[in-house]
Amino acid sequence: MKVTIKDVAKKSGVSIATVSLVLHGNPRISSETRKRVLKAVEELDYQPSMLARGLVMRQTGNIGFVLTEDHFLRTEPFYTRIFLGTEFGARDSNHFVLLATIPTDFSESDFLPRFITQKNVDGLIIAGKVPDAFLEKVARYHLPTVFVDFYPAEGEHSAILMDNIRGGMLATEHLIQLGHRDIAFLAGDMAHPSIRERYLGYHSALQQHGISPNPELEIIDEKKTGKESGYHAVCTLLNKGVKFSALFACNDAMAIGAMECLKKQGFKIPEQISVVGFDDIESDAFQDPPLTTVSVPKYDMGIEAIKLVREMIEQNLKKNKKIIVPVELIVRKSTAAFAES
Repeated sequence: MKVTIKDVAKKSGVSIATVSLVLHGNPRISSETRKRVLKAVEELDYQPSMLARGLVMRQTGNIGFVLTEDHFLRTEPFYTRIFLGTEFGARDSNHFVLLATIPTDFSESDFLPRFITQKNVDGLIIAGKVPDAFLEKVARYHLPTVFVDFYPAEGEHSAILMDNIRGGMLATEHLIQLGHRDIAFLAGDMAHPSIRERYLGYHSALQQHGISPNPELEIIDEKKTGKESGYHAVCTLLNKGVKFSALFACNDAMAIGAMECLKKQGFKIPEQISVVGFDDIESDAFQDPPLTTVSVPKYDMGIEAIKLVREMIEQNLKKNKKIIVPVELIVRKSTAAFAES
């Protein structure tokens, strides 16, 4: 027979309301009463339901996870890994994570995810860049919100970010240490803070080593950052006839696309051109050759996002807290020492 809160109240000699207050950490309850109730809970192995918990605390126990449709693809699993990190983190707190995608070009006429409009979440995690129109509509619901790998241009927010500038420097310095000086940079969507910071890291590393950045080696006007964009960007670079012995792509998807174009054009990687990406997605190790990249702790970012949004929910606070997670260079076989052609 299932143990109820009424059984706990009877065993500990207090009212049902008092048991409820103890279970939810109300500071008005004396330490003696709290110990008695918790002892009864343990002895009876009482498991309060999420529904009952929600009725008392006026919380659903749900946290929403939102990203754009183009970030939820098999070919770009970066944000999928962050989502899994939130799942791992939520298991320890009895929260449920509800996933929804929105149109990449979300406008005022588009609908918000139903778990927002139906007030079925206590807080939100927004992963990756999202349109301003979405942020404006969400703001009307006043939900505790944590951004991951994105920071809106307006206002102060809580966010889990990676050390993009340091990552850009690590990738570029690796190539410089291998003797490369003509190092190309490929990117798209430069309005995204992470992409822009990786570009700044690239520039910073060049300048620290006495190398003047060459705009001719930069293809940064691609609209997207997928494989097709990487393929198109490096083909554009080759068509310009500019000399380069290495390239740093703003993410792995673009790096993989660039490698496909280079191989199709007859270039050997890394003998003739070295390639570095950013993100360390699972398929990197299975490329030909395996891709050198900057690794991002994706699962950890999801776990940290859950922790932060829970703090905001439980303490009823609007935090403006940034957490920067470290990155590291993973050297594989797509990079090699510069060799004169």
